[in-house]
Amino acid sequence: MTVASVVLVAAGAVAETAIAAPVPYEALSPEYVAIGDSYASGVGTRTYYSDASGCQRSPRAYPVIASVRVGATLVFEACVGADTADVLADQLDPLDAATDLVTVMVGGNDAGFSRVITDCAKPWWAANCGDRVDDAEDFINATLPGRLDTVYQQVRSRAPNARVVVVGYPRLFMGEDCNAGTWFSPGEQRDLNATADLLDSVTKARAASHGFAFVDPSAAFSGHAVCDDAEWVNGLSSPVGESYHPNRAGQVGYADLVDNHLD
Repeated sequence: MTVASVVLVAAGAVAETAIAAPVPYEALSPEYVAIGDSYASGVGTRTYYSDASGCQRSPRAYPVIASVRVGATLVFEACVGADTADVLADQLDPLDAATDLVTVMVGGNDAGFSRVITDCAKPWWAANCGDRVDDAEDFINATLPGRLDTVYQQVRSRAPNARVVVVGYPRLFMGEDCNAGTWFSPGEQRDLNATADLLDSVTKARAASHGFAFVDPSAAFSGHAVCDDAEWVNGLSSPVGESYHPNRAGQVGYADLVDNHLD
């Protein structure tokens, strides 16, 4: 075989190898966009990425854990304090026809749940817990469904091929208040849990109407509420913004539920 023939054969082998070479794993990994509020961003874990967003996104948050487990490339948009208007304005740009997976967790801030918790934590003579709860439930029943529909419609429109998973909120209490500085009565705890249940039931119904899966954390978080022995939700904390959010164990609990829907 001549030198020229050897060169041609080698060149052909290189070309064939190039054609047959597998696509790198990174190119095959699904794209996962996580949108939502502080429960999705990981507030409560006390560890956050150092960026200029102010969104308190945590490497301990369930979207990060779930993305690693399923081998997805995460676009992390969830942000502390976000309501449905914030999601529509600030978090949907990454969604497109190439998006494979989306998680959505929003609605608690629209209903003013943090304000309700803050008021109900006061002693009875300074609190207006019952009225706050009633106002939140009226909002959840009358106004929140339309807001969720708008978010879900936009998600589906922008990411027509994605698997979309809507994530609900846990019950915070199991009948005990062990934190100095809070005065949640057993009745107030029941009312707050009922409001969380209502929020989840309304959210689940709206998600189902758009063909989205729903993650209900209630059973998984049972026995892991504020003041339980294996606490997955912070009680009153310092700084206060960490309060009544899932801690690191709670975020792992969420990831255990969410990644089942992302595989």
